[in-house]
Amino acid sequence: MSQTTPFIARPLSVSDAGELLTLQRAAYASEAQIYRDPFLPALTQTLDELRRELAAPGLGIRDDGRLIGAVRWTVDGDTAHIGRLVVAPDLQGRGIGTTLLREAERTSGAQHFELFTGHLSQANIRLYEREGYSRARQVTLHPGVELVYLQKTSNR
Repeated sequence: MSQTTPFIARPLSVSDAGELLTLQRAAYASEAQIYRDPFLPALTQTLDELRRELAAPGLGIRDDGRLIGAVRWTVDGDTAHIGRLVVAPDLQGRGIGTTLLREAERTSGAQHFELFTGHLSQANIRLYEREGYSRARQVTLHPGVELVYLQKTSNR
């Protein structure tokens, strides 16, 4: 992959479930280390659960056939709830996550966006704030893990 290669996000389908689950687990392994919790929901999700989730919209980016990033969301009224933005660990920091986030916002057709990440996930928080998200609230998932919810309103 060259630095000048444009990332093109394409819709995910149920046929992507196995590869997506592998990518998701690889991407969340570092989160498990940060929180000292190998039972984060993204790591314990089953293939069947993920297949059901893929009924909702999602986008993925491939490089030479390899799924290197993905994002999923649901829409409730005029709000898109963006979730499970994942990038292959060896390719983080190259704009893949930013591309996926922007495409999810655009594709969703929503006016408002909400997402969450863990309170110790500083790189994620920086990405979201750089993209115009503001902290809205913080909720305890369980002792030691706080979820930071961030929101954004489209300026379309």
